[in-house]
Amino acid sequence: MPLFSQRAAGGLTVYNAVAMNLSKTARLLLAIASGAALALAFPLFHFSLLGWIAPAMLIVAVLGATPRLALLLGLLQGLVFYGFSVPWFYTVMRQYGPLPVAQAGGVFLLVVLVLSLFHAVFGLGVAWLGRGGAARACLAAPFLWVAMEFGITHMPDIGFPWNLLGYVAAGNLAFVQMTAITGIFGLSLVVAGYNAMAVWALMQFRDRKLGGVKLWIGATAALIVIGLAGPRFVPQTVGDHVAHLVQTNFPVSNGYPVNWMTVHAGEMDQLEQISIGAAQKIPGIVVWPEVPAPFSLQDANFLVRAQRIARGAGNGFLVGVIDWKPLPDGKIGASNSAALLDSAGAENFLYDKIHLVPFSEYVPWRSYLGFAGSITSLIGDFQHGSQYKVGRMAGEPFSVFICYEAIFPNEVRRFTLAGADVLINISDDGWFGGSGAPEQHLAMARVRAVENRRWLLRDTNDGITVSVDPYGRIAAQLAPDIRGELDAPYGFRTDLTPYARWGDWLPWLCALAALVLLLFGTRKGFARDDK
Repeated sequence: MPLFSQRAAGGLTVYNAVAMNLSKTARLLLAIASGAALALAFPLFHFSLLGWIAPAMLIVAVLGATPRLALLLGLLQGLVFYGFSVPWFYTVMRQYGPLPVAQAGGVFLLVVLVLSLFHAVFGLGVAWLGRGGAARACLAAPFLWVAMEFGITHMPDIGFPWNLLGYVAAGNLAFVQMTAITGIFGLSLVVAGYNAMAVWALMQFRDRKLGGVKLWIGATAALIVIGLAGPRFVPQTVGDHVAHLVQTNFPVSNGYPVNWMTVHAGEMDQLEQISIGAAQKIPGIVVWPEVPAPFSLQDANFLVRAQRIARGAGNGFLVGVIDWKPLPDGKIGASNSAALLDSAGAENFLYDKIHLVPFSEYVPWRSYLGFAGSITSLIGDFQHGSQYKVGRMAGEPFSVFICYEAIFPNEVRRFTLAGADVLINISDDGWFGGSGAPEQHLAMARVRAVENRRWLLRDTNDGITVSVDPYGRIAAQLAPDIRGELDAPYGFRTDLTPYARWGDWLPWLCALAALVLLLFGTRKGFARDDK
């Protein structure tokens, strides 16, 4: 039986030789199941093993499909995946924008649709290469998947590398060590490769060949051994410093009255006592999260309190603030920032958030979106920072990145390259409500520690506040939804991992490999069609 055949039927070309004999309905159901299974692999569901089979369902669905159907199948898988794994996106827009139902839904659908288009292209690529045989399609599928994720990461304005495939494996302490060399994309390649191998083994089994099945069984056994035995070989490390991560636990609000500081004076006094008391008991820097309230050092009342905390703590006070700056047009612009006050209460470091959250902290494409003006008036408009800054705490270099920036591996590594020996991530995850987003966010931030072999101190408004060691272990954690303080161990490291040095070398190679395989497949397809 030839690996490739085509027949004309009513003017349509049907590619049929490399796939199972699946009806269109069966293919559609497989695509839906693939998207649902992939969503279930992430928090709140935590069925991470489903990530090791979910892409395989899509590959089976598109093999042998027409180009138009393959596009539809990939798009459908993406819509289901993002619809079930990031529904909090709509909640944030609707409840805290606050945007009207139609506008919040429109923004959510726009983002989901754009992301799903990448899955559609993946489906088309696998189906196209499948014309030359299942083996070729399965060989290319892992490279196509990583190239797809790389494209999602680097989309202008709305890049959104949330819940990449590699994170389903990153929870394992042995597997995640690979990211120090390859970044998270290396784990995506491994998981996608396993899925493709499973499909190839299935096709071989269908043809009564056992070579692929034996290889798949061997790979499965190796992964199980590494996953179970590998963590015990991961080096242990102990922090020799302590930071005091304060979880402020303020409710998220759409606006703040001018008398907010007066109304909440008792709570602010409590936080001040918690901060100073912890630092006097065990010397160390005090950290407050991404601004959960109208905190600004340009506000005289807050400045006095912040200076008092810095002096009382004695080892520095890092706090999320809104920083107001004059703009070139003469107006005043706001930045989402982190400021460090020294033991004398003087500001000696200020970082302005570089990668802002689209449709939340600023509005992209406003000239193309008819409702952009109303969105801006509702959610505000922050200014982008531009510098990957390094400050000093305990006499050593550190960097801080804010909230959403934690999901961009290549951007976080820039702080390490700039000289940071410890990383701090401040965030206000209260916007996510009771969804799985805080756990998803932590899972991604944790990998940044391993990629850079740096301690990561993560301080949030209402959880999840943790200290992560350079190998990805949670060294200390504070319970969510409480007001309190975490004595977070940490240390300083100066070594640079291959990923910190070279960045996204692997996804670039995957994109190149995918392009070569697609071009080769196109050339072969044209040559075949000419015969």
